[in-house]
Amino acid sequence: MGSFTSYDGTELAYHVRGEGEPVVCLPGGPQQSTYLGDLGGLPEHRTLIRLDLRGTGRSATPRDLASCRCDRLVADVEALRTHLGLERMDLLAHSAGANIAVQYLGRHSGRIGRLALVTPSVRAVGLPISDGLRRETVRSRRDEPWFPAAFAALEAIAAGAATAENFQAIAPFSYGRWDEAARAHRVAENEQLDRGILAAFGAEGAFDPDTTRAALARCAASVLLIAGEVDPGAPPPVVAEFAALFPHAELVVQPGAGHFPWLDDPDRFRSAVLTFLGGR
Repeated sequence: MGSFTSYDGTELAYHVRGEGEPVVCLPGGPQQSTYLGDLGGLPEHRTLIRLDLRGTGRSATPRDLASCRCDRLVADVEALRTHLGLERMDLLAHSAGANIAVQYLGRHSGRIGRLALVTPSVRAVGLPISDGLRRETVRSRRDEPWFPAAFAALEAIAAGAATAENFQAIAPFSYGRWDEAARAHRVAENEQLDRGILAAFGAEGAFDPDTTRAALARCAASVLLIAGEVDPGAPPPVVAEFAALFPHAELVVQPGAGHFPWLDDPDRFRSAVLTFLGGR
């Protein structure tokens, strides 16, 4: 593990694993980066540098939680790049981390070599995800024993009548296989979330979709977007719309995968990322 001092004096932590050219990894959540694991075995080919976002994991919680707002986390990514001494870096971001990554691209486009967005959140670019699309994305799983309860919870959330229990009940939709490994992963994720940090991340002013879209339209970098075939959090049609915002983007839809495609099929996920990064 390494650490560095960001722009406002906050001490941030990062985790290094593997050998080869570095890939800086931004987690979603916002939460600590532990849940990313080894991203399907990527450290066998590249050096993974996983950042613990401020207020999560081994990173310090800042005095001012407003600095945890998504757009302000861009400065932490730039501080990490400077600390690592990288002129340009390959960047991989998962889920909500994609919101940080695309805003970083808007401000520091010359500092990115290649950008991989894995089951990305689309809040930073203002793309809507309809309740109907979420339903259609999960219907192929209707024969699984947990489906009725999970689908009823999804309907309650869509109707605006959500409870904490509803959000727990839809957990199986995030995984291609709702097995013991997926359940353990979900438990660990729940333990890592801090509601105060989560609220600060998406606070008013965190996203400026028009400005971000304009920046992406000028992007010269190569971009890979990976969607999970059965992921209602980032349904493939919406990720395809996201890809269309870039001049040079490739979309990969991983069959049978949910929101964590490296868990559902590590080999397929690793192959897609390494082919894009030039690591195989």
